[in-house]
Amino acid sequence: MSRLRERYRSQVIPALMKRFGYKNPMAVPKVAKVVVNIGLGEASQNIKLLDVAAVELGQISGQRAVITRAKKSIANFKIRKGMPIGCCVTLRGERMYEFLDRLCNVVLPRVRDFKGLSPNAFDGRGNYTLGLRDQLVFPEIDYTRVDKIKGMNITLTTTARNDEEGRELLKLIGVPLRG
Repeated sequence: MSRLRERYRSQVIPALMKRFGYKNPMAVPKVAKVVVNIGLGEASQNIKLLDVAAVELGQISGQRAVITRAKKSIANFKIRKGMPIGCCVTLRGERMYEFLDRLCNVVLPRVRDFKGLSPNAFDGRGNYTLGLRDQLVFPEIDYTRVDKIKGMNITLTTTARNDEEGRELLKLIGVPLRG
């Protein structure tokens, strides 16, 4: 069992039960899944970029990336329906906790001028999304092989009912939120 899951069970659940007055531990919010997404609009011209991004995303997450395709055509961006435009990984269970642990303790402190994540990036239902500008902050990536800097979105989906519960959950888990 990962460190983060053990911490969630031993410290976070009792603290949230006391803070929000839950009677049942099953009612306490938890992190349901983590989605890591790399969008590459320029992959429509150069398909090799997408293959490299999928391999790097697999190294980062420890799970094979899925190629995402355009849902509809957009003429201004020269994109047709069904064209590959990015890749994503959905992490659940043990891999999710391992990834979150690495994200909070290794990756985010390596970001240049990092002062904490914005506490305002919640969506109204307790889910949090953050963006990283480059993939080089992950220690799994060999920077000598990187030909193009690619940003990524990381979405932490929780079972919290509102932003306050989600914010408290992430703070107790160890996600470095400002303020």
